[in-house]
Amino acid sequence: MSMIRELRAAVRPALRKDNRAGFGTTGFENVGQATSSAVVDCAAYLDGRRDTESLSPAEALRKVRTAEGQSRDGFVWIGLHEPTEEEFSGIAQEYGLHPLAVEDAVHAHQRPKLERYDESLFTVFKTIHYVEHAELTATSEVVETGEVMCFTGRDYIITVRHGGQGSLRALRHRLEDDPELLVKGPSAVLHAIADQTVDGYLAVADAVQDDIDEVEIEVFSDRSGGGKRGGGDASRIYQLKREVLEFKRAVSPLMRPLQTLSERPVRLIDPDIQKYFRDVADHLTRVNEQVLGFDDLLNSILQANLAQATVAQNEDMRKITAWAAIFAVPTMIAGIYGMNFDYMPELGWKYGYPMVLLLIVAICYGMHRGFKRNGWL
Repeated sequence: MSMIRELRAAVRPALRKDNRAGFGTTGFENVGQATSSAVVDCAAYLDGRRDTESLSPAEALRKVRTAEGQSRDGFVWIGLHEPTEEEFSGIAQEYGLHPLAVEDAVHAHQRPKLERYDESLFTVFKTIHYVEHAELTATSEVVETGEVMCFTGRDYIITVRHGGQGSLRALRHRLEDDPELLVKGPSAVLHAIADQTVDGYLAVADAVQDDIDEVEIEVFSDRSGGGKRGGGDASRIYQLKREVLEFKRAVSPLMRPLQTLSERPVRLIDPDIQKYFRDVADHLTRVNEQVLGFDDLLNSILQANLAQATVAQNEDMRKITAWAAIFAVPTMIAGIYGMNFDYMPELGWKYGYPMVLLLIVAICYGMHRGFKRNGWL
């Protein structure tokens, strides 16, 4: 285990470097090395437009609050990728983030949730990515999960991303093209992240539906047109069920946070933006119903597969029993005539041996036809 930790520690900086190249760095000249290694983007938005000046998180916050004193609307959006405690501590202290929320954001592996602190909201989203595969096997990874955590304050939003998917770069660019929406502040960004996350669930649900349809067709299809079911591989069904369970863990716990954001007045959430959370909640409800349906359907498919396996075993046992009964006839007759008594019927008869052989064949043939007619052979 220690070797694995050392390997991860050695590889992590390279991964962050590649990640910053993918997102575009902002070149924080005034940010310490520990902080800049985790920050993939930091910008101040004034009146819905991004400030072109390259700023550190502390400088961006000061600039926004100075602009607020001049009656200008503004907020800071900081994006981080898998920060360590040391990398996040400076930002957490500058922005006054709650220690419990900071600990959750650093260590990840959290359930989707919404927590309210004095001056901020802490929201956790589970991102889902569908893993393409040529063929579903007993070890196929169908869904891959990540996390996006959001600290939403009056004049800032800090996003912390874990995992290789769930990129927010395209989302940031799309929002920057809509200043009228960004002027609504951090709650507009929070809504956009929730909307993108749930839209990702919809796409993954459609892909998982195709995998389930494939397994269902295999289980209930006729084999070579002979009226026998194909059966399928129970391990593939079980693996798919495990992946659906992972999907369910991402979707179901998010229901309550989105209902809170869409149905109740929440401080720090613009009332105009709150209306849009209702649409996201509706989409999430649809996905949740699909995932619950997947779980029930896979249970039924697995039970049908096991029942088919039991029927196939019973058919095999009937065949073995029928052949054992047929071969018992010559065994019994040969056993009787192998007892070597002096006085036995037909021992001295010229046609006794062929007659016994003919009797054995006749009895075995009759039994074979009877078993065949009853479906045992």
